[in-house]
Amino acid sequence: MAEIDKSGQSAMIDQADERRHIIRQGLGRRRRNEAIFRSLGLAAALSAFGFVVVLFGNIVASGLPAFWQVNIETEVTFDPEVVNIEERPVLQPGQSVAEYRREDLAWQRRVSLANWNALIEAAIRQHAPDSDVDTRSILSIVDPNARFVLRDMVIENPGIVGETVPIRLLGSANADNWIKGTIDRSLPDHRQQLSPEARALADALHEEGVMRMRFASHLFTNVDSRVAPASAGLAGAFMGSLYMMLIVIVLAVPIGVASAIYLEEFAPQNRLTDLIEVNINNLAAVPSIVFGLLGAAVFINVFGLPLSAPLAGGLVLTLMTLPTIIIATRSSLRAVPPSLRQAALGLGASHTQMVFHHVLPVTYPGILTASILGVAQALGETAPLLLIGMNAFVANIPTSPLDQSTALPVQIFLWQGNENRNFFEPRTFATIIVLLGLMLSLNALAIYLRSRFEKRK
Repeated sequence: MAEIDKSGQSAMIDQADERRHIIRQGLGRRRRNEAIFRSLGLAAALSAFGFVVVLFGNIVASGLPAFWQVNIETEVTFDPEVVNIEERPVLQPGQSVAEYRREDLAWQRRVSLANWNALIEAAIRQHAPDSDVDTRSILSIVDPNARFVLRDMVIENPGIVGETVPIRLLGSANADNWIKGTIDRSLPDHRQQLSPEARALADALHEEGVMRMRFASHLFTNVDSRVAPASAGLAGAFMGSLYMMLIVIVLAVPIGVASAIYLEEFAPQNRLTDLIEVNINNLAAVPSIVFGLLGAAVFINVFGLPLSAPLAGGLVLTLMTLPTIIIATRSSLRAVPPSLRQAALGLGASHTQMVFHHVLPVTYPGILTASILGVAQALGETAPLLLIGMNAFVANIPTSPLDQSTALPVQIFLWQGNENRNFFEPRTFATIIVLLGLMLSLNALAIYLRSRFEKRK
């Protein structure tokens, strides 16, 4: 019996050792699998972060040079023989305002006829008195709008005629390319944008400090220009995007939130509401270009809204943003615990009071975040705006949502396809930086407001 007991105990010990060995093997496999999973997750996160860093680094590195541009710092003498104008008319006693305005406009037209390019040429020649550069080569390194700058100075202050005034003129796009080195200097003359004389003059002025890099503030204050690309800016596109975002905020946010509240809290569960929910989910997956086709067919062809107007673009973006806001708001409402609703109803609150006094305050962070992110998404849309004509060249800043304009994403599209790629490619990336800055600011605002509302709870 003792031998049997000993053999049984020995067998039990062997079985226990075998089980412990199997358990240790299983634990080892689980630990290895867990370590592999963590490593793969870390590698995926680092890869994604690396791609983002490379993307943003490329955008910033390519766009930052556009924020500095070649300027010519010189002195312009407003020669009375060139600017030969009479005194500006003044309002005479008994003269009507309309008649005075007519005389003043006629005087301004006569001022515009002065040979402003001659003043610019004389100002540049004083820095290279021994050079025999022709007039065309001199003017090719100066922005074509420089003559309008001089004209506006005289119109604003006619007393400067006969004086020498220090002034900063914008260099041309071709001169900017040459000084920055964005064009290969070893290319033959027939492939260069400037003549050999103009290139030599630009180098000489740059060495003397007459031509130097300055921050391109006009990028934010000027409108687009085809005649003078160096002075082209984003003011028109920025205002167009601003008007459209205001329309989206005024229409999409209240309509989307109200629709989500009704569908989630008040609508009866029947086939009609099920159909509405399915269509809302389907609309969220519809390509944005389809909304552009809808806007062109309905808002422009049927309702007759102005082509390429921010009003039409804002309405198209509103339709595109509504499903996103509705779905996100409904998700926030569903996340509220049922006990909160039951407690409010148990204390005697009506259904409406329960929704607006108890449920909605809890969902404010989610609703606000969804709304801001929806607006940020609409800010970067391009395809629907192209179909309603917002890719047209507009040289004015829109003063209302009914005026023709473009938008920042469309401006990127237009500048990217410009034939002067050496100059406009950095500007394209600069516009992307501005657009990303606006979108990141909206996202940061959403995060800030969300955290603030969550702290209040």
